[in-house]
Amino acid sequence: MRFAVSDDDASDDVDLGAVVRVDATRELDAVFDELEALLKNGDVVGALTTRGVNASLALVALDGLRAYLTGEKAQAADDLATVAEEIQARLASQGKPS
Repeated sequence: MRFAVSDDDASDDVDLGAVVRVDATRELDAVFDELEALLKNGDVVGALTTRGVNASLALVALDGLRAYLTGEKAQAADDLATVAEEIQARLASQGKPS
């Protein structure tokens, strides 16, 4: 990893000698867990429902995104395809283009 001391003079770069790797797994898990809890909260479900958003479908989408970010691409594809198909079917039943 290189750290630029100054943007004006490349000769001031300092080699820190280490590659920094970021593993945000715990942080992402915490965010997903919090969002999942919100999507299961009765007040949130009610608010989403009044906006025409199905919380159960949102949970499937959340599962799909979580699976994708953890490398479970087949599961992610299945979950996200399910969500896409369901949204398209709902739009079609309302006479709206998808």
